[in-house]
Amino acid sequence: MTTPFRIITVCTGNICRSPMAEFMLADAAEKAGLDLVVDSAGTSAWEIGNPIDSRAKAILARHGIVTPAHAARKFKPSWFAERDLILALDTDHYEALRALAPNKEAAEKVRMLRSFDPDMAHAQPAQQGIYDPWFGNAKDFEVSWDLISSAIPGILAHARG
Repeated sequence: MTTPFRIITVCTGNICRSPMAEFMLADAAEKAGLDLVVDSAGTSAWEIGNPIDSRAKAILARHGIVTPAHAARKFKPSWFAERDLILALDTDHYEALRALAPNKEAAEKVRMLRSFDPDMAHAQPAQQGIYDPWFGNAKDFEVSWDLISSAIPGILAHARG
């Protein structure tokens, strides 16, 4: 019996970028037949208990991804031990998670999501962020969709390896 590869995606409030990445990765893994468990969280407690942003849910639906019930939650330090990969959506999340890590091994699990995009793999973490679409409109959620999508094949390849 093998243990599934476990990934958590992390943004600020866990209502836009990280649940989008969670559901997009889970959908892609299922289609690829990959044993992957994906969840998401935020670095802040601002949105705890709130559902996924309606604009994020709408773009996922437009791409055929059904979103089950979602309640925002804050990242817990104990999850470092329970996840194989911790994907930060922007630089502030990356820095906060690495600072929260209990040791070097845990900190090395934290990666920028876009570091798996072949066009961004060479860039420093400071250039790999996905800005918060919450402040924008539907077009900003489309941009988030595109940026997350570009990294998914690399993330799945990493999980297989």
